Amino acid sequence: MENLELSGRMPDPSLRPGMSEPHCLGCGAPLTRTWVDLGVSPLANSYVAADEAGRPDAVYPLRAMVCDRCLLVQLDQLVPREAIFNSGYAYFSSYSDSWLAHCRRYVADVVDRFHLGPSSQVVEIASNDGYLLQYFAQRGIPVLGVEPSASVAQAAQAKGIPTEIAFFGEATARALSARGDTADLIAAKNVLAHVPDINDFAKGVAMLLKPEGVFTVEFPHLLNTIRGVQFDTIYHEHFTYLSLLAVERVFERQGLRVFDVQETQTHGGSLRVFACLGDAAFEATPAVAAMRRTEAAAGLGGPSGYAGFETRIRRVRDDLLAFLDGARRAGASVAAYGAAAKGNTLFNYCGVTSRDIAFVADRSAAKQGKLLPGSRIPILAPEAIDAARPDFVLIVPWNLSDEIEAHLASIRAWGGRFVTAIPELRVE
Repeated sequence: MENLELSGRMPDPSLRPGMSEPHCLGCGAPLTRTWVDLGVSPLANSYVAADEAGRPDAVYPLRAMVCDRCLLVQLDQLVPREAIFNSGYAYFSSYSDSWLAHCRRYVADVVDRFHLGPSSQVVEIASNDGYLLQYFAQRGIPVLGVEPSASVAQAAQAKGIPTEIAFFGEATARALSARGDTADLIAAKNVLAHVPDINDFAKGVAMLLKPEGVFTVEFPHLLNTIRGVQFDTIYHEHFTYLSLLAVERVFERQGLRVFDVQETQTHGGSLRVFACLGDAAFEATPAVAAMRRTEAAAGLGGPSGYAGFETRIRRVRDDLLAFLDGARRAGASVAAYGAAAKGNTLFNYCGVTSRDIAFVADRSAAKQGKLLPGSRIPILAPEAIDAARPDFVLIVPWNLSDEIEAHLASIRAWGGRFVTAIPELRVE
């Protein structure tokens, strides 16, 4: 399939050279309120080849701010997305069994609810390796993926999933619409936060939807990020940190209307938002008003809901470093499981290195043999856990801790114990 041009403009209201302050990615207002400052950090998914271990990492400021006008939480300085989602991008969605199960349930639900069939068209934005669209295709429903990273898009194409290698926005939507690829359903799972020009993205969705089409978007809920001290979800490829309140304002500007919202347990607690064109026939469910009330009660409609987060983050850092120091003094060995991007934020903010953690095990062959950016902790295959028999295994993707503990149950045989750092240090 011929690829659409890998394009996508950066938004006008981003930080520009010579400007004294950044401007909101959503409404353009000046940003003056810091939510959290994590210092400088390398790109979270820029894993380092072993033969390049001696080269320094490129590092960038990692600071999130809150817009006082529209309440969109966002990074104040943006790394160009072409530098992040490049041909070496190493995140493959299909390596999590629980995530695949979540996607199968989603497909069953939306196929039934919206009566999708062989005459329908499903488009997924940021379709990765075909992890989701494969389940629609198995039901005989036509699919199309739009994925900017060639490395994962090619994995989808190898599965027989038609995939355009392109960033999504108005230009891509216009090209797809011109050739007849308008959608009955557009799915976007954990991609909205990855979009630097969130208005252009929403405009593209509105352009690509059929008149009674549905857009579903999932994202980690900012309310859970705050409550669970989930600061490790902050990294450069996540340009924004989303609430229903902020997302509705973005959508309304582009003629989209939210008609339903669901809470899911993925990624530490997410929202699945259902939207349509403004004049479509879908009636709003009571869940929309209920979530608005929940966010308002938590203070997300004003500055109070965002205060004090950085203090709680420092407590997580101090507790983790105290544990690692105690283990080292006691002669105990510590390994980690899951070379997840969130772990790179955690390790680099805390200053953890291979002196503290011997290695991290991961199922992804694309990561094995490489080093974590910044911390330079080596990435090995999962079998390394059984070979090394560490005293402690730090579970990096804490949102998958149940799945990982079941997978690594054998460590109990030598007295090994599991550790998680977020929302607070837990050793069991």
